[in-house]
Amino acid sequence: MGSARMEKEQEKKVRLTAEERSWILYDVANSSFILIIVTTVMPIFFKDVASRGIADSISTANWGFANSLASLILAFAAPFIGTVADYRNYKKRFFTGFLLAGVGFTFLLTTVDPGSWMNCLIFYMAAKLAYSGANLFYDSFLVDVAEKDRMDWVSSSGYAWGYIGGSIPFLAVIGVIFYTMSGSGSTIIPIFSVRFAFITVALWWGLLSIPMLKHVRQIHYLPLTQHPVRESLLRLLTTFKEIRKYKNAFLFLLAYFFYIDGVDTIITMATAYGRDIGLGTGMLIMVVLMIQIVAFPFALLYGKLSKRFSARGLLFVGISVYVLITLVSFFLPSLPTHDLRAAMFWVLAFFVATSQGGIQALSRSFFGKLIPPDRSAEFFGFYNVFGKFATITGPFLMGIVTRLTGHSRYGTLSLLILFIIGGFILARVKEQPRQEDLLTK
Repeated sequence: MGSARMEKEQEKKVRLTAEERSWILYDVANSSFILIIVTTVMPIFFKDVASRGIADSISTANWGFANSLASLILAFAAPFIGTVADYRNYKKRFFTGFLLAGVGFTFLLTTVDPGSWMNCLIFYMAAKLAYSGANLFYDSFLVDVAEKDRMDWVSSSGYAWGYIGGSIPFLAVIGVIFYTMSGSGSTIIPIFSVRFAFITVALWWGLLSIPMLKHVRQIHYLPLTQHPVRESLLRLLTTFKEIRKYKNAFLFLLAYFFYIDGVDTIITMATAYGRDIGLGTGMLIMVVLMIQIVAFPFALLYGKLSKRFSARGLLFVGISVYVLITLVSFFLPSLPTHDLRAAMFWVLAFFVATSQGGIQALSRSFFGKLIPPDRSAEFFGFYNVFGKFATITGPFLMGIVTRLTGHSRYGTLSLLILFIIGGFILARVKEQPRQEDLLTK
């Protein structure tokens, strides 16, 4: 009887509150920005249209510099603005400001004409900075919308619905692009299609964010002082001085830096690696879409499993899957036929989809349980810093090893170092006991 009653209570806990649903819906809202603006349409538009008349090497360098600069600016600013936002009602104001700026600059991308590469980069960098800033506060709201024993499920649901929801505008945009390109007979994306993509992202992002703005509020906060900016700076310096007090949280951030570096590098470099082994652009786009769809149920599965197993244990499962992906990727170019290589690439992409959402979602919720709730924005500022710098070192390591060896397969194999170090440090992180574990003692 006792176990049956406990199972019914667990089922009730799975039901989402209005605040949790609104928080999850924002992941659906902002996923279109990464998938369409950052990953697919915008890089092609910048190369083919905005940089018209500029050498390929220069336009590629400009694109790389813009992305790196945007990441560096937010990485250095995140802890400070996060610290300021921990005061009462400030977190919502910061989130709203970054959200409106992101939607606005995405709309402004529709004004970019052929050859206007500087305007394009300025609007793109501003939009990406605003997107990342809004995400910082969105992540930190997790401690306000969910209790500790629900964080894993809510965080996983956010990533899951973000994957499947972000695919809806992506399919619409890709459909319009393919239709207009087939009608024009050109290999260059028509500017009408690109502007349609930018408008679609801005509207999708803005409209689906309304429930977040309406229902989610800051529950954990610090009392407002007369000099919030000065006090925030002093509090940030104190955190650095008292880092031993938060040893567990910062130890996890160090582990996160390494293993998420490997995850992000595989995500960002997979398309280039696919081209190296002779896969076509159309197939690679379909692989990206497949990952979005398959990642949906598996992210939810990680959230479900976190009810029975520890989040740290599931993170080890995700890391192990990526170790397997890395090893198989090394042998992929040695397969005798193109068809066999293509089939194995699909299999590897499937395994990426099984774990990328789960490892990201549980990392977010695991960290949320380790930090003081009333200083969540400050600590998620550090979380953002480690995540941003992780996107720099992994591709750099892979690039250096590839250049030295002359083979991208060795560059991919080098990522094993990141997963091994990350797993080793994660093993030293003490996990917070689950509520049901405390009740059974």
